[in-house]
Amino acid sequence: MSGKNSGYLDMELLRFTTAGSVDDGKSTLIGRLLYDSKAIFEDQMEAIERASVRAGGEQVNLALLTDGLRAEREQGITIDVAYRYFATPKRKFIIADTPGHIQYTRNMVTGASTANVALILIDARQGVLEQTRRHAYIASLLQIPHLIICVNKMDLVAYQQEVFEGIVKDFEAIASKLSIKDVRFVPISALEGDNVVTRSENMDWYDGPTLMYLLENIHIGSDINRDDFRFPVQYVVRPQSKDWPDYRGYAGRVASGVVAVGDTVTVLPSGFSSKVKTIDLYRESLDKAFAPQSVTITLEDDIDISRGDMIVKSTNGRAARNDQNIEMMICWFNDKKMVPGGKYALKHTSAEVRCMIKDVQYKMDINTLEKEEKDLSVGMNDIARISVRTTKPLFFDAYNVNRMTGSVILIDEATNETVAAGMLL
Repeated sequence: MSGKNSGYLDMELLRFTTAGSVDDGKSTLIGRLLYDSKAIFEDQMEAIERASVRAGGEQVNLALLTDGLRAEREQGITIDVAYRYFATPKRKFIIADTPGHIQYTRNMVTGASTANVALILIDARQGVLEQTRRHAYIASLLQIPHLIICVNKMDLVAYQQEVFEGIVKDFEAIASKLSIKDVRFVPISALEGDNVVTRSENMDWYDGPTLMYLLENIHIGSDINRDDFRFPVQYVVRPQSKDWPDYRGYAGRVASGVVAVGDTVTVLPSGFSSKVKTIDLYRESLDKAFAPQSVTITLEDDIDISRGDMIVKSTNGRAARNDQNIEMMICWFNDKKMVPGGKYALKHTSAEVRCMIKDVQYKMDINTLEKEEKDLSVGMNDIARISVRTTKPLFFDAYNVNRMTGSVILIDEATNETVAAGMLL
């Protein structure tokens, strides 16, 4: 492999999600990012131009780049999570374009669960709406480290500075009530390209960075928990071949922290300790591994370890919590309502246990950001705080400490459908 390609593979990956009300221009914005950063193939561009002409548009409809479902194209809206990949010389990107409708809250939760950055679009003519509050709340709930508020359609309000500043003030009032660490504001026109990739000549009053500059340069290195080593074991590697007769490795993805050869580690739930003998990455041996690398670890001692166990550092970092009674915030995904006292499968990292719903403490009205404590029936797209009891203890961290080891999904055992995503408290 050439040095050039190797450098490309080593580039930092930024995942971002887009959210906004219907017709706020999310798909057009992503189309503009891809178009202006030269991330579109010629045949794609030609197909979009033809589709735009057929639809009777005066200019190329860049939204068609992300609106993949036919129903979306006909309605001009996004009704599913559309993932797109592109790269610039500085970074690789994965975009999750999520719907604005309230009935697609679950899609936004799915698209945003792994994001470093959330782009929230606000129509400059409409200002901050209930849906803006909802999207900000979900971004806060999912602990997305960085928010970029794109005040779109500035061309339709004559690029007025007062309109932009009014929206900034209104959103800051919402952000102060939520646990949002880093918020940036950019006035843009996705349709005309103002401040998306190139600076706008129409808004000389704005001296901040363009959206693309922010995406390329926002610091995400500290978004992952580097302190607490967590290694959920996914698979026990035992080749038992002539070349490797006694090899016994534990494969998985480093969820957080760093581990080095020679470190003393503890295996949960058994509590046995050993030292790291080797860290293997395909045919290469590493001195250390860090999140989010996928590696195989071997230990100096023969310990009974299986899928679902977790390897942690014995000394530094905080201890993983160990409990059967667990509280979490959930977003319900399923048409069928949650059954109080019902039994579900719970998947946490590589471990799977059964659990019973003990109680629902409250639901969130995510439009008003108030708790609903009277109507406790949990249906599709509802966000609620619940308590569950698991059949055996889980080793976990609170979601706000570690997004990887603080997240779970609930599965209906009868249908095998994922019915909820949960953030452990």
